[in-house]
Amino acid sequence: MAQHFLLTAKARSLSLRSIFAAGEEAAFKTFCTVRWQETDGEPVCPKCGCLDAYKITTRRKFKCKNAGCYHQFSPTSGTIFASRKMAYVDLLAAICIVVNGVKGVSALQLARDIDCQHKTAFVMCHKLREAMAAEIAGATLEGTVEVDGAYVGGYVKPANHKHNRVDRRLAQNQSGKRRVVVIARQRKGRTITTVTKTEADGVAFVKAVVAASATVHADEASHWDALHAKFRTMRINHSEAYSKNGACTNQAESFLSRLRKMVEGQHHHVSPQHLHQYATHAAWCEDHRREDNGQLCHRALGLALAHPVSRAWKGYWQRNN
Repeated sequence: MAQHFLLTAKARSLSLRSIFAAGEEAAFKTFCTVRWQETDGEPVCPKCGCLDAYKITTRRKFKCKNAGCYHQFSPTSGTIFASRKMAYVDLLAAICIVVNGVKGVSALQLARDIDCQHKTAFVMCHKLREAMAAEIAGATLEGTVEVDGAYVGGYVKPANHKHNRVDRRLAQNQSGKRRVVVIARQRKGRTITTVTKTEADGVAFVKAVVAASATVHADEASHWDALHAKFRTMRINHSEAYSKNGACTNQAESFLSRLRKMVEGQHHHVSPQHLHQYATHAAWCEDHRREDNGQLCHRALGLALAHPVSRAWKGYWQRNN
């Protein structure tokens, strides 16, 4: 019997031990190599594009040689990690820890692992999630696509005494924080998610990200009836079967199951305003689950260094959020 890829040695191509053993200088060179792949790691001024730069070895920075520029920069300048204070080796280790977490990693655990403040770890994780989301920005799903939705959050604790309890299914007794993660997942392809207040609101999302030539599989919920006008649609009634006559949404259901375990088992509580980033993180992990952790780490680092400064997370705690 063949061994599952994730259980083999090939899936473990990077370890925290090797990152810390290599040291700060090796981590710095890794950042340079990933940031400036076209020039084999040689620095390129982010301000004027000049290929000649002085090396400021005492601060691991560069200074542009262009007489009209002389801009000082580092591998993280102009990226989502701009203005970072953390050492390169710690930053690389943090990325490794995040990608190693099959169902994510909490900011509190990351803060303990790399010895930083919870606020630092929280913002760093969200910056990585924002960079991961950019990988599929504007993508269109084709072929066979499964769609579904799952309600997340908004839990209302029941009253202690039975006579004080109310029907929590009624709108007036809910917290208003419950959201739906709607997923469109292409078989043997990518996964795209969005967050809406109701699953019915996801119909417009599906129409926007799925090609008209695709075959869409959905469950028996009535709001998916609107998909028949644009797509060849196959429906499955889960009260009868999980798969019938070729129609099923099992891959979408399996993703949503893992997303629930990520939220409930790792993060415990997710704010509605940030739920879309957690869903994107889960989708990214799902799409690249057959890659070794070394590839995943370099992929995440490449996305972060290719992403501009985050307008949502730069100075997040200084805005008293």
